[in-house]
Amino acid sequence: MDQIRVVATSAMRDARNGAAFQAWVKAETGWTMEIISGLEEGRLIHLGVTGTEPGAGGKVLLIDLGGGSCEITLSEQKRIKETISVPLGSVRLTEDFLSADPAPADGLGRMRQWIARELRRAHKKVQPGKVGLVIATSGTAAALSDAYAAGARMVAADNGRAGKTQRRPAGNVLPEIVPTRSVKKLSGYLAKMTLPEREAVPGIGPRRAEIIVAGAAVYAELLESFGLAGFRYSPLGLRDGMLAAMLAEQDARATAHPAFEHERWESVLATARRYGVDPKQAEPVRAHAVQLFHELKALHELPAEYESWLAAAAILRDTGKFINHQGHHRHTQYIVSSSEIYGYGQLQRTLVSAIARYLGKSRPQPGDRALRNIPAEHHRNVQRAVVLLRLAVALNQDRASDVLRVSVALYPKRVYLEIRPGRTGAELELWSLRKEADYFREVFGRELFPTLA
Repeated sequence: MDQIRVVATSAMRDARNGAAFQAWVKAETGWTMEIISGLEEGRLIHLGVTGTEPGAGGKVLLIDLGGGSCEITLSEQKRIKETISVPLGSVRLTEDFLSADPAPADGLGRMRQWIARELRRAHKKVQPGKVGLVIATSGTAAALSDAYAAGARMVAADNGRAGKTQRRPAGNVLPEIVPTRSVKKLSGYLAKMTLPEREAVPGIGPRRAEIIVAGAAVYAELLESFGLAGFRYSPLGLRDGMLAAMLAEQDARATAHPAFEHERWESVLATARRYGVDPKQAEPVRAHAVQLFHELKALHELPAEYESWLAAAAILRDTGKFINHQGHHRHTQYIVSSSEIYGYGQLQRTLVSAIARYLGKSRPQPGDRALRNIPAEHHRNVQRAVVLLRLAVALNQDRASDVLRVSVALYPKRVYLEIRPGRTGAELELWSLRKEADYFREVFGRELFPTLA
């Protein structure tokens, strides 16, 4: 197997010993476990469902109810419009409110109030209006869908014995949509049952019986409060999204690759704007950083994925000024590593934040806070990417008009950067590049010679 990706969701997000468990997994298996946020979980589920699910190309609402959280995503033309993660997982609610069996009335009342409160928060973020399809994933949706289908079969059998005729879809297949009214009715029935009674319900079974009361209550309230007619279950979900993301990221020939890159880059730009950075003003630095990445490839020997991380660092490097201009590089590192950026896992965000961190007087050192959560094998690469970004910044010293053009000449002991001045000259940029020569020599072992064409 070429690549393994291990992700953990809500339970690990809430666990006090999450870091210790991650370390144990790493020691026992060699795998790096990634604890993804609720929003990243929703993005991956969206990617997994919309890739192959019939009818998912229009305006669709996706619901994924897991053990610890519920992700609600509004999608249009296979693009996420809004997404939110709320703490309405079936295991979480069962443990917090349903301590007895059958479910106590006071616990049910408090749970429903909690569900309604969290869904009011979701309404402020996700406003689906009229959607063509509601798709629900994961075990609770499967159990409710199976229970509804089993009930429909029983009704059909009873009608057959009574000699009544019933209109059925072509191919003798029961309807796929589980109506909201049926979910509400089923939720009410399940809440009154004991655990053995729920286990005997066709479609629920022993695997879901313990937590189905809470899960059904969430679906009943969610569908009604959003004014939805019902949902269709899909077996696709997080695992499928992970596979699609890995393929899209690693294989440029994959059909999902352009959409993945577009979505990821749009998220970088949105993060920049959120913290007061104009991407247009940051673009010349990004362009020069990418140019240097390509033209100095034989020198820096960085893996291909560092190109996108370097570009993201170039756009986000000034986000720390949103907190304070003084020490803003340090603030940038905190903002980038802590922000939700679609398509970037925690390690990737940490790498981008480290590249953007060292643009002032400080230089990367092994014991630095910015490098603490980065595997040692990346430290050398981060240092080299930092040099490239520092050169790109030096080439853009508060230029209000024209952008400098630069060409690179690489020799065994020297590197020449030839600058073609614009209308306002390039003396400041030349001076800034010469200041970087010592650090360039320290990292790459070659002399840097910036010159004017």
